[in-house]
Amino acid sequence: MKANFIKANEVTNFIKDGDTVTTVGMTLIGASESILKAIENSFLEIGHPRDLTLVHSAGQSDRKNGIQHFAHEGLVSKIIGSHWGLQPKWMGMIAENKVDAYCLPQGQLAQLYRSMACGLPGKMSKVGLGTFVDPRIEGGKMNERTKRLGDISEIMEYGNEEYMFYKKINLDACIVRGTTADEMGNITMEDEAMKLEVLPAVLATKRFGGKVIVQVKRVAETGTLNPKDVVVPGVFVDAVIVCDNPYEDHKQTSSWYYDPSYSGNLRIPVTSIKPLELTIRKFIGRRAMYEINKGDVINLGTGIPNDVVGNIANEEGVSKDCMITVESGIYGGIQAGGVDFGIGQNVYAMITHDQQMDYYNGAGVDVTFMGAGEFDGEGNVNATKMGPLCTGAGGFIDITQSAKRVVFCATFSTGGAKVSFKNNEVHIDQEGSIKKMVSKVSQISFNGNFAREKGQDVFFVTERAVFKLVKEGVMLIEIAPGIDLQKDVLDMMEFEPIISKDLKVMDKKLFTKGPFGLKEIWETKSNIVSHSIV
Repeated sequence: MKANFIKANEVTNFIKDGDTVTTVGMTLIGASESILKAIENSFLEIGHPRDLTLVHSAGQSDRKNGIQHFAHEGLVSKIIGSHWGLQPKWMGMIAENKVDAYCLPQGQLAQLYRSMACGLPGKMSKVGLGTFVDPRIEGGKMNERTKRLGDISEIMEYGNEEYMFYKKINLDACIVRGTTADEMGNITMEDEAMKLEVLPAVLATKRFGGKVIVQVKRVAETGTLNPKDVVVPGVFVDAVIVCDNPYEDHKQTSSWYYDPSYSGNLRIPVTSIKPLELTIRKFIGRRAMYEINKGDVINLGTGIPNDVVGNIANEEGVSKDCMITVESGIYGGIQAGGVDFGIGQNVYAMITHDQQMDYYNGAGVDVTFMGAGEFDGEGNVNATKMGPLCTGAGGFIDITQSAKRVVFCATFSTGGAKVSFKNNEVHIDQEGSIKKMVSKVSQISFNGNFAREKGQDVFFVTERAVFKLVKEGVMLIEIAPGIDLQKDVLDMMEFEPIISKDLKVMDKKLFTKGPFGLKEIWETKSNIVSHSIV
């Protein structure tokens, strides 16, 4: 057998008008830029292919590339995905009702491929109940245009319990990326920084008789690849495209072409990883880490958690005392941040995206750190849609619903807020114009009532106050030194919190420029806060 090697501009021979196409990647990791650009160019030049349905689990862009290439009215008429936070064109098209748009939890989409691959009609799960993806609430429909359409999930009952049922999606084409293809089309991923859900997506596509198209950097002689390294056997591959410009279109991630420390091919000295400067984000991350116990398995969400927690753990010398994980499937190490979310240096293990979600959905992590946009008095959190712009769920719902402890990390207000640290105190130099503590969240990404019924530990950590979800509602348990309780906290909230009878002031160790002694704090949890103020 010999693989079918084609040029990038020939990919449109495999994709027809009206097809349903799935792409695999996360941020820009795994993005098949040569293929995506070729499809975009064909549409702009001749108007075809058009009216595609685009299916993707994770967000796949760095604000410029990735599936942003498909964000043209007419090229895609329907999108089914999980996250568009790094895709301004897609957020704009969804907000302007230029595309049918469904948002489903990232892990459920990644695992749905697996269910589809083995011939099932869909996937049942507890994930999504009580959130905006529940068909009794919004059904994951992200704009007015989509509300007229049918649901792509439903509620089912089994053993006197409710479940979400995510329906199968017939796939016509699958676009994935590897590092090397041999002459038979066997695909390896040795230079890639994630394993992703490549094989489940490929097999799901083959179940429906669809075409699998793979982008690689190089070609090897048949028989020279280690069979254990082969991720996709060549028998499932319909076409292989060797990237003509890998330094531009086959980068390991958005910010660099290739770094072996992110693909597990090199370990760098930990002393070469510089500590972060003390900023509001690091301050919030430090306080959030008080909620970890030694030996915990931790998940980091996008934003403040991923950008600071791993670095803080390294600075504090506790990286081996807890296990940090990210939804992409990595364990340990120091995480890259921003547009390079999902990868890390010096990781201990790397599993596939769908397998990682098995763990998050089933056993659940000990602690997850997540960002958030809005909180209300019921403990509901909105992290998915702010005004008309929808970032989407990503792995947020999958992870928060099963985690034993949930720690939301966010600034107290937004819209021009300026905060400084002086004399071991927090000072609000300019208040934000947008409140985050609202009377009612505009979209339920995390259901506070569900969390209370399950007995989850839930905390809201900001730079000026810390709240805990209790049976009666949201309780204020700490404020930062230098913060005025009435002016800086209560007056900036649209609901009245319960104020703890043992309200504390945050530990002044949080302001330390060097390591603040997290290891010692873990050993003496009873002495975390400095003194009571009421």
